[in-house]
Amino acid sequence: MDLELAGRVGIVTGGSRGIGKAVARVLAGEGASVAVAARGREALEASAAEVARESGQRVEPFVADTGSDDSVRAMVAAVAERFGRIDILVNAAARPGGQGAVPRLGEITADAFWEDMNVKVLGYLRCAREVAPHMQARRWGRIVNISGLAARQAGSTIGSMRNVAVAAMTKNLAEELGPDGINVTVVHPGLTRTEATAGVVAARARAQGASAEEVERRMAEGNAIRHIVDATEVAWVVAFLCSPKAVAITGDAIAVGGGVGRAIHY
Repeated sequence: MDLELAGRVGIVTGGSRGIGKAVARVLAGEGASVAVAARGREALEASAAEVARESGQRVEPFVADTGSDDSVRAMVAAVAERFGRIDILVNAAARPGGQGAVPRLGEITADAFWEDMNVKVLGYLRCAREVAPHMQARRWGRIVNISGLAARQAGSTIGSMRNVAVAAMTKNLAEELGPDGINVTVVHPGLTRTEATAGVVAARARAQGASAEEVERRMAEGNAIRHIVDATEVAWVVAFLCSPKAVAITGDAIAVGGGVGRAIHY
């Protein structure tokens, strides 16, 4: 299937690693030019160079902090100037979750809460606000917000709150921007294999006195397909949502966790 992404320009925040980097790789592989944004210059530049080399497409790094209005504004302006257009935004910059113990109620601090919300929820909103005029001018655009299945499960108070907030934001933006030809969707990954997974598995193996293979098998039992979903497998779904072929999907959530939980969502 041709996703019709050749010639499109996309911004991927959190693009130096994990799901963000995987999305940048798939978009570039489909012929899009990609601006990858993240806070850490060294990892960002290395990732952009790697994806550009693999895909043969234009992939450029833009150092930005989505927790800052000024930084996001400057990043989007720079991308628009360098590329001449912005068609796609994939919001993936967030504090990583699921790699350590979840704080209990008495351990939750205001600073931790606001840092999480500022980078992920407000950060996504900042980026959407800045790219929207560029998309509106062309009467076409795609915004995909990477959230998480904590939106549908208890167990992480801040994790659930931030992901539910992203889903609510997505629906509101879809309603407002839909008449301008802009689709907005939210993707909920579950446990996902990224560069950090090997370290998490090794730590659990030591703590449990088990082999890495046994730990991975137990982790995979958390979904219906008994397979730890890879970041690239998430990225393929995101790339489709970024394409003209996804015109019928907006304001809704797509779960990409391999079938997590027994609840029915309709």
